Amino acid sequence: MAIKTYKPTSPGRRYSSVIDYRAVLTTDKPEKTLCKRLRKSGGRNHHGRTTCRFRGGGARRIYRFIDFNRDKDGISAEVQSVEYDPNRNCFISLVEYEDGEKRYILSPRGLNVNSKIISGENVEPVVGNAMPLKNIPVGVAVHNIEMNPGQGGKLVRSAGGTARVMAKEGGWATIILPSGEMRMVRVECRATIGQLGNSDYQNVRIGKAGRKRHMGRRPHVRGKAQNPVSHPMGGGEGRSNGGRHPCSPTGRFAKGGKTRHKKKQSGKRIIRRRKNNRGEQLVL
Repeated sequence: MAIKTYKPTSPGRRYSSVIDYRAVLTTDKPEKTLCKRLRKSGGRNHHGRTTCRFRGGGARRIYRFIDFNRDKDGISAEVQSVEYDPNRNCFISLVEYEDGEKRYILSPRGLNVNSKIISGENVEPVVGNAMPLKNIPVGVAVHNIEMNPGQGGKLVRSAGGTARVMAKEGGWATIILPSGEMRMVRVECRATIGQLGNSDYQNVRIGKAGRKRHMGRRPHVRGKAQNPVSHPMGGGEGRSNGGRHPCSPTGRFAKGGKTRHKKKQSGKRIIRRRKNNRGEQLVL
């Protein structure tokens, strides 16, 4: 897949680039039975208060229901089309099972129209097939990994994402995630074989602010650039540096606090974190 640039007819066009989808996508019309209208909240909760800043606007979207569970065992499916999904940066594939049911799945690299896939306990470890980690050979690239058995895929779902099964011991499998984090997952958890497609997405340049607005992202304004009535770090004579530790508009400190939930002990299965003690990200 290639990165496409345009003739620089304007400053925004000069520095922007897009993915050339024509070589990969096979249709631009989604399956209506697997779609619904996506309503936007603009970052507001049910009280109308802003809980997520700098959200709003953007183009209308249709949500596609994705099968993250891959729990239809023993029935093979054929890939009907490879499509674009505005709700994620990887492509999706429409598959039709032998009994006539249709589902959307995340499209790995190398999965083309008319390809056959299947999920189950004892299936071949080929691209597109889904199976428990206990049946996946060591060293195989996987994606759409479950955190708990039967929960549905939670890890490695973005464009170009791939994890690798490193070892299996007892009831746990050790995997390396794209961030460099090494963690343990139950061997009963399912994963899909292969690397997700659209790996060139990371090389796309947005180019202009208006394109971000089309994505539903409003301008992100620094706290110290605002007025004191709008943010605790605002105001001051000249270019002040905030005058206090970084915090949110409500005064909650932005640095130094623990963000993991005490009851959700998913962090205790991490063998190596994605960052070392100096805050540097590990590279595989």
